[in-house]
Amino acid sequence: MPLSNSKDLKLAVLIDADNVPYSNVKGMMEEIAKLGTPTTKRIYADWTKPNANGWKGVLLEHAITPIQQYSYTVGKNSSDSALIIDAMDLLYSGKLDGFCIVSSDSDFTRLAVRLRESGMKVIGIGEKKTPNSFIVACDRFIYIEVLDGATQKKKPKAVAADTKKPVEKPAEKALHKIDKQTIELIESTIEDIEDDDGWAFLGDVGNLIVKKKPEFDPRNYGYSKLTPMLKSLTDILEIDERESDKKGIKHVYVRLRFN
Repeated sequence: MPLSNSKDLKLAVLIDADNVPYSNVKGMMEEIAKLGTPTTKRIYADWTKPNANGWKGVLLEHAITPIQQYSYTVGKNSSDSALIIDAMDLLYSGKLDGFCIVSSDSDFTRLAVRLRESGMKVIGIGEKKTPNSFIVACDRFIYIEVLDGATQKKKPKAVAADTKKPVEKPAEKALHKIDKQTIELIESTIEDIEDDDGWAFLGDVGNLIVKKKPEFDPRNYGYSKLTPMLKSLTDILEIDERESDKKGIKHVYVRLRFN
């Protein structure tokens, strides 16, 4: 669900390497490309540490500039201050439309707020453990776990007793993940922008949902896009696909069934 006019957004991508596995960078950069043009790409870490091994090939492949930041205190993320200082320098350069901050650290909450106060779009990318304070400070927040190629934790093997249980289809599993709060969010958003007949344009619905809840993403519920997600809620929603001026492209509208 791209931000409006996202293709024209010039973005600075600032990555906190202490909070991102290098195996996730490819999917992350592909996602960022959908949101705008990354004109600046920097990653921060103490590259003298043994755990920095494995990053070289990834950084070369995606033309990401590594920034060395020594750890002056044991147990403290050394990347925070360097990333924040660079972000403010880039802000005052006047050459950007937005920032993509890749981290699961709440220490960047104030930075995100400050950047938005200056009219910047702020996109956050981090793990599902990211504190809510940082998530809501962004215009949009994307969980690393839903991106293509994301490193997934291995699930334990099923015990023999479970073999007789019916196998659930992927779509059915996804439906179970649409919680009551999310359904209420969808309903209230449609009501906010519906016309006199109760219809709301799906694109506007998606944009408003993200404004209300920056971490909203159909992929969190097992769907690739918003349209199939809402089509699965046939018990509460009506879908109307209308012809547009462009051949082969339809505009999707949605309405609550109780209207």
